Amino acid sequence: MAPLRSAKYKLGQVVQHRVYPFRGVIFDVDPIFSNTDEWWEAIPEDIRPVKDQPFYHLLAENEDTEYIAYVSEQNLLPDETGVPVRHPEVTSLFNDFKDGQYNALYLDMH
Repeated sequence: MAPLRSAKYKLGQVVQHRVYPFRGVIFDVDPIFSNTDEWWEAIPEDIRPVKDQPFYHLLAENEDTEYIAYVSEQNLLPDETGVPVRHPEVTSLFNDFKDGQYNALYLDMH
């Protein structure tokens, strides 16, 4: 079994998807893939991520809507806009947005 990698991004950080036009704030991290095989296989093969890397739960948004996203580390980039995320659940998990980062309301998110 391969050793677990440390997560590159942290809770409260605003990130954007490398391929698709959406962004979001990280509210949880899985050290390795922890979703269904059906979900994983539904990703186009040319961008399908490896499973042994951190996966992030995002309060996500695109131009049209807000939703929850589950994204591999390899498909994320830091969001450089400095703009807060408009997802309606942000205020239930985070406060104080500064420099592209939210502060979590609770230390333990579980």
